[in-house]
Amino acid sequence: MAHVLIEYSANLQQRLDVQRFVAAIHQAALKTGIFPIGGMRTRAYPTQAYCIADGHPDNAFVHLSVRVGHGRDLATRRKACEQIFAAACGELEELWRTIPLGISVEMAELDPELSLKKNNLHEYVKARQARGAA
Repeated sequence: MAHVLIEYSANLQQRLDVQRFVAAIHQAALKTGIFPIGGMRTRAYPTQAYCIADGHPDNAFVHLSVRVGHGRDLATRRKACEQIFAAACGELEELWRTIPLGISVEMAELDPELSLKKNNLHEYVKARQARGAA
């Protein structure tokens, strides 16, 4: 299981193709090989109220919070976090070259006693893959 929550400053809404960015990060997380496709959730939210650095209106940020299920060792989580960060930086490279932009990724492991789930997505994904449908 992995949930990627992308938070970004609202001043990026006209400069960033958010759906494309979400899809790229989702694929990057899957490419790490440690998250099952049926457990992946990636979503993005603009932040309307914010103050960054000196408060200049051109300042922007993109922050990814990656929440993962319990059971992967630190080295595995670190490698996956680095891969997702590299993908985010790659996707945001053009913006980073032209505006003041902070990019960050953090990964947190969920407590298995306090993470409840009900999910039938795995079966649906397998059935669609067997039919050759996306």
